[in-house]
Amino acid sequence: MTDRHPALPDAGRTADELLAELRALTAGDLPTRGGRTTAYTYDAGRPEVREAAERAYLAMLDVNGLDPTAFPSIVALERRVVGAVAERLGGDHATPGIFTSGGTESVLLAVKAARDARPGIAEPEIVVPATAHAAFFKAGSYLKVKVVTVPVDPRTFRAAPAAMAAACTERTVLVVASAPSYAHGVVDPVTEIAADAAARGIPCHVDACVGGWLLPWLAEAGATVPPFDLAVPGVTSLSCDLHKFGYAPKGASVLLFRDRPMRLAAYFACAQWPGYPVVNSTVQSSKGAGPLAGAWATLQALGADGYRELGRSALAATRRLIAGVAGIDGLRVLGAPDATLVALGAADPELDLWELADESRARGFFLQPQLSVDGLPASLHVTLTGVSEHGVDALLAALRDSVAAVRDRGPVAPPTEILALLDQLDFSLLDDAAFAALLPAAGLDLSPTATPRMAGVNRLLDGLPPHRRNQLATRFLSALYSPHLEGN
Repeated sequence: MTDRHPALPDAGRTADELLAELRALTAGDLPTRGGRTTAYTYDAGRPEVREAAERAYLAMLDVNGLDPTAFPSIVALERRVVGAVAERLGGDHATPGIFTSGGTESVLLAVKAARDARPGIAEPEIVVPATAHAAFFKAGSYLKVKVVTVPVDPRTFRAAPAAMAAACTERTVLVVASAPSYAHGVVDPVTEIAADAAARGIPCHVDACVGGWLLPWLAEAGATVPPFDLAVPGVTSLSCDLHKFGYAPKGASVLLFRDRPMRLAAYFACAQWPGYPVVNSTVQSSKGAGPLAGAWATLQALGADGYRELGRSALAATRRLIAGVAGIDGLRVLGAPDATLVALGAADPELDLWELADESRARGFFLQPQLSVDGLPASLHVTLTGVSEHGVDALLAALRDSVAAVRDRGPVAPPTEILALLDQLDFSLLDDAAFAALLPAAGLDLSPTATPRMAGVNRLLDGLPPHRRNQLATRFLSALYSPHLEGN
């Protein structure tokens, strides 16, 4: 598709024209409201709350979070947001914390703090369950920290405390538990893991990015929520995203610490250059204050009562989905979710989950594919939010129809020849154009007039070992941002 306008026009264009072009560009995007995109987006379904967040975001658009002495408003807002989160998660208004751009940045800073708090360890390691978020692997790559993964219980998908403890060595600087794990929505046994870590003098981080601002409200709605926050002895840090179940605009997460020395270890300072002294609490230096203001406004606009109602609704939706899936032949729920995140697995080995994902998307529901790894089965991810309760019946109907359509077509043969080719291929020898030319053989169609079908690519990825998956995925991303894939 040829661009309608040059990258930089000679003369400026009007706002109306630009917004019209944005509407055209986003016409093929997944919907961000209404609950039919069951990953990536979180919708409170309350226009007045969204308006408050948007207005607050825009009001702080030009405020630079680089220097809190120049813009004291960001100090006041961050204290309020961090304090509100801490008071719900085992701390109080004085609990030290950092407002970050998202869960990955919170995780990066938690790992940095743990690493830098033990400067005498030359080859630091972190111990994580196999279900830990990819952000920990990213942190390990960026910070040169080895990530030691530990198998989880294959039935419950929860971390095994004894195995986690056994994986710790004199090089371990951090132990990680999830509340819940993103893939299966289950809370790890935080109490036991944190106690074992504390007995060894090792910090314990709880990744509550997805569940930190959900689990307390589920508990108030009657769900059984295992202990997971700073009130648990041995938990030294915790991450909680507000742009997930806090329903704030994107770019909003909070990283809490039990004590100030650990927060200091997350900071960066540089005064040995001829410019202004730089001291940062986050990976970013210059950063807009819009996400901070949007998060504060969302918390204030919803209030505790609003979050209680959204939690109750999401919990009701989750229970209805789990009950409905039990009646669909060939599908099952993996584990017993503690949160409103559900992993759908195949009860029938001949039911192709990747085809099921494409069929569901064609029927208006995006289900996120999750590959098999470390003996854990492949699945489709569903996140249910405050607006999902009204759409559960439609989702179940789409699942039933999609299962029937996949069964009617019969099983798909594994791509053994392509897998063998990819296993021998040196991706470094291919440029983006050559790589893009290979993708149609995998069944990938990114043309603007078609509903994307990703079954072929997901089937290939699932059949490859993890290191080859990583190579293939990064080359795909490079090709996607090049002009060589149809639909760009």
